[in-house]
Order: sequence, then C-alpha cells, then structure tokens
Amino acid sequence: MLEPSLAALHYGQAIFEGIKAYKNANGEAFIFRPYDNFNRFNISAERMEMPTVPEEIFIEGMRQLIDLEKNWIPAKEDYSLYIRPLMFASDNMIGVKPSEKYKFLIMLCPTGPYYASPMKIYVEEKYTRAAPGGVGFAKNAGNYGGSLHAAAVARKRGYDQVLWTDAFEHKWLQEVGTMNVFFIFGNKAVTPSLEEETILEGVTRASAMTVLKEMGLTIEERKISIDELTDAYKSGKLTEIFGTGTAATISPIKELRYKDFVMNFDTDKWKIAPALKKTLTGIREGKIEDKFDWMVKV
Repeated sequence: MLEPSLAALHYGQAIFEGIKAYKNANGEAFIFRPYDNFNRFNISAERMEMPTVPEEIFIEGMRQLIDLEKNWIPAKEDYSLYIRPLMFASDNMIGVKPSEKYKFLIMLCPTGPYYASPMKIYVEEKYTRAAPGGVGFAKNAGNYGGSLHAAAVARKRGYDQVLWTDAFEHKWLQEVGTMNVFFIFGNKAVTPSLEEETILEGVTRASAMTVLKEMGLTIEERKISIDELTDAYKSGKLTEIFGTGTAATISPIKELRYKDFVMNFDTDKWKIAPALKKTLTGIREGKIEDKFDWMVKV
C-alpha cells in the first residue's frame, strides 16, 4: 500500500530504463547493452536530482535476477525478456524538495513485438514533448505522462503515435512517442541530433547507426525539418522512415501525415530497415557474430 504523501506521486521524481534479455540456440541468456542503459539511468537520476545507482547494484543485481528467471525468456524470434529498472522518491512528505529516500527495483516480463505491423504517424504541431533546458533527454516518468494526450488525439484521427516537433517553430523533427526516428534518403540515413538535449539518446538508435554504417550507408545526425522531409518525399528522394527503440526494435512507418499532406510508403519493397532489423535480431539471438561486444552473458 502506498502512502498518500509519497513524494514521487506529488513531485515527479521517477525514472526508469528499458532493456532486453535473449536466449541463443544453446539456451544461454544474454543481456543487450546493459551498461549503456546503466549510464543513461544515472544521467536521468542526476537531472532529476536523485542519487546515482552503483554498478554492482544495477548491473550485478540485474545479472543475478536474470539468472534466476532466465526460463521466462521466450525462445521465439522477435520475443525477449523485457527488463525494467526503475527508481522513485519514497519519502512520505508534502514539500517541494528532493526526497531523502528512494526505492530502486527491477521488473521483468516476457514480451513480443511492440508494434506488430507498420505504423501510421501524425506530425504533432500543437503539443510539445520537450524544450532546450528541460528534461527531454532524461527517461523520467513525466515525459511519458505529458505525451499521453497528444497520442490519444492522434489515435482518434486513425494514427498510432505522433512525431514530435520542436517547442518554438514546430518544424524541426525530434522523436516518435516511444522511439527515435530515422529517414532514408537513397544511401544516406538521417536522424535528429541530440545537441539540444530534447531527445532521448536511444541505445537501439546508437546500435542502428553502427549497423547502418557497416551496411555502407552515410550517417547524418543533424537538425531536419518537416519541410525538408516533405520536399524529399515529393521528389522521390525519401524512401524509408522507421523508428528504433528497445520495445519498438525497428518499426517501419508506412504513413506519415503533416497537416493535410500524407506520405505513404510501400514497406514490402524496403531493403534497408528489414536488413537492419535482421542484423540486430541476429546479433541479439546469437545467430550473427557479436563483433561489437554488445551482448553481456548472464
């Protein structure tokens, strides 16, 4: 039972991470890039004025937990064991100040594909997810709570999620509600840059850039406007759009709507996103050599 005065309920000090564990053909359990999530968790903690969690608690605790529960890892393609480390303020008080006590715990749940089919996305122009100087780069609960209404409005219009734009002009693209986003222009992959700290630095995003570069694509992390995107679509230069995330993995976007302009894509003809997903899945499931040392054995 929670006390009504629990500080996290009033003042929003709550952060979390999303990680996945997989099994290879021999039944051995591996965690995908947990140290990256560990580092990001503590970046979020510092921004939210919370204590950092030591490696022996976060990583070793996770390793021991997965070792106990590894039989729950589904032995199916595109399935995994989702790992949710979280921490929240646990003082019982009324008063705007950082809590003096915190709870850290790790949840597990078997999971399949988050988005089972290609997505339809609405470009958001009214609501704002993050602004420079804010907490957009931190994986805190408030970012998600603040996004729910915009996503609900988009669903009423027949769309799965929103593509956020900047807080000032609503023209510079940021991220989709549950994932980072990539745009393919021929042999070039463009993803919004992190320099303004309004976008979550995704672990799958970083992995995708590494694999795409190995595939021979040029990678650009930069500002990209909705006007550039629509012009590229009209000229035929924009060939693929997809999201990347721990839950979403690699999620094709088959329709993107900006105002009354709709961009449609035949995802069955795509080459890059499917190849990227196949490589990442192969590495995670032990079918492709892990030359990047991403998989941590339990």
